[in-house]
Amino acid sequence: MHSIAWWPSLGVLLLASVIDLRTRRIPNWLVVPFLVSGLLVHSVTGGLSGAGQSLAGFGLALLLFGPPCFLRAMGMGDLKLAAGVGAWIGPSQFAMAFIVTGMVGGFMAVGYALRHGSLGRCFESTGELVVHLAKGRIPPHEDIRLDSATARSIPYAPAIAIGTLFSFFMQ
Repeated sequence: MHSIAWWPSLGVLLLASVIDLRTRRIPNWLVVPFLVSGLLVHSVTGGLSGAGQSLAGFGLALLLFGPPCFLRAMGMGDLKLAAGVGAWIGPSQFAMAFIVTGMVGGFMAVGYALRHGSLGRCFESTGELVVHLAKGRIPPHEDIRLDSATARSIPYAPAIAIGTLFSFFMQ
């Protein structure tokens, strides 16, 4: 599935990363056509099998990126970008992309926290979040909500881009 997906993915991921770094947003005009075109291209070129693989990648992205969005720890643009990637590369390649994305995102978060002198507070917030969720409290913890005044966040499109592009070389 990956050969036809390389150029569209590369272009959209690079543009999304630049926009996310500058504005902390990933626009719908970029990710929605990317998502739809991934589903369409694989449906046309691969028939029902291609459509199934594309839908499975889309579904896996929703499954993995949906909970952080539900908890308001990640933006919807990140979810839509990941869903578009899943639609283009399918579930098996998306699993690798997700793992690398998580690792890159973790390194970015630690670097950001070190740069802003907030690493200790980030670890405290993580511990508070784990306790909050362990007590069965599903509503998001105030410190991880993106709309909170005290929240710290990183632009995640670059992590998604690096993870996805890396996954092309692992296939």
